[in-house]
Amino acid sequence: MTDQQPLNADELLDVVDENDEVLGQAPRAESYARRLRTRCAFILVRDAEDRIFVHRRTPRKLVFPAHYDMFVGGVVGAGESYDEAALREAEEELGVTGLARPEPLFKFLYETPEHTWWSAVYEVRWTRPVAPQESEIDWHAFLTEEELTRRLDEWPWTPDGLAAYRELVARRAAGDAPGSRP
Repeated sequence: MTDQQPLNADELLDVVDENDEVLGQAPRAESYARRLRTRCAFILVRDAEDRIFVHRRTPRKLVFPAHYDMFVGGVVGAGESYDEAALREAEEELGVTGLARPEPLFKFLYETPEHTWWSAVYEVRWTRPVAPQESEIDWHAFLTEEELTRRLDEWPWTPDGLAAYRELVARRAAGDAPGSRP
């Protein structure tokens, strides 16, 4: 590709407060540049063998380019619900249609000096082949929990995805999130 502009910089997002109430809207690039709080959906995808879909983001992504992630997902568009975004983003990134509605697990506020967004975490099972969106994903595989855990300290992970995964593991260990897996 010759166009090296970051993807989706002009996408309109809801800007929210500390209670996840909508204050207004702003383009994605402006939201990130001004550290405006927005919303994201994270979807953990498991295959028929209970492995987790892991991928590397393309270098053209606006945030965390060329990082690995154990979630598909992304920003919640202006006026869109978390549930709508979760299904849309999962189908887009996996390159599939007919995905079951992802199961909501929990929400948490992701905040760093650079970024802040409310994050809704979901899980879904997909047992058929995937055809990941080339503009978003440049490598993918389904990994067992053990394989994923071994790579947590080896690969550059998206910081928000890693935070969501650690929160999921902690909640499941404490019995505070649906599902019996760690």
